[in-house]
Formats: sequence, C-alpha cells, structure tokens
Amino acid sequence: MDYIDVWTDGSCDNKNNEFGGVGIVMNYKSHNREISKAFGGGQTNNTMEMMAVVVALENIATTNIPIKIHSDSAYVVNCFLQKWYVNWRKNGWKNSKKKAVENKEIWERMIELVEKQRDVEFVKVKGHIGIPLNERCDQLAKSAVKKAREKKYGEEAS
Repeated sequence: MDYIDVWTDGSCDNKNNEFGGVGIVMNYKSHNREISKAFGGGQTNNTMEMMAVVVALENIATTNIPIKIHSDSAYVVNCFLQKWYVNWRKNGWKNSKKKAVENKEIWERMIELVEKQRDVEFVKVKGHIGIPLNERCDQLAKSAVKKAREKKYGEEAS
C-alpha cells in the first residue's frame, strides 16, 4: 500500500445531541492506529462526520504520502468530489441557494488540512452494510459518545 488508508465515521448522541464522537482507523504499511474521540457542545451527525476527517488529518504528520479517506458521509465526500468548497469560497461562503454554508468553521479547517497534503482522495462507502473498517469506525465513534455520557452522568447512562 503506497498511501495512508483512512477510514472515518461520526456519531451523535441521539438523546439530545449533547455529545458526539468520531472513530478513525488509519493504516500505512505496518503502522496501524485507531482513534476514538468525544466532543461536547451540541453536535450533529454531520459535524461529527466532518470532525472525523479533521481529526484524522490532524494526526497525519507527513504531507508526502498520498491519503485515501473512506467515509459513509455523502455530505463530506461530495464536498470534495464535486468541489462544492470552490464555489462556497468564491461566493462568500454561500451555497447554491444563496444561504450561508452550515458548519463553515469546520469546513474551513478541513479544507485547510486537505490542501496542505500532496494528494488526498475521498471515497464514498455505504454505511452499516458490514464493511469491516467502516463498522469499526462506527464502534469507535459510538464508544466515545457512550464514555462521554458515562463520565458526565454516571455508569447507568446509555
């Protein structure tokens, strides 16, 4: 494998969106890493899908090795495959309907990190159909949310 293989997923606390979590699996040659990280502050599934990519890219020290990012989020993948962000920037961060782009700050950070890299490819995968690395990322993201709830509310939280 001549690229860093990155799988990402985001999850949200469906009770009240109080917590979100990201799950990331990164592989390069014999190096493997898993990341499970929680976020507070009223999250959504979209923000967590985005933050999963941000956290993954923040944890890649090199800019010389191509990166392939697998995500089940059409929102994230299509932004890059269809170059939505090019028009957003050109139009003062307004979308095609002339409305403000949601999650602008996260998009700006993600785009900055992508542009620092030599080569980043986004791949859309179907979620929840048994793709092992996608399922693992889902587990890591949900685990982060569960641990955050338990830390705040005690062991009974689920």
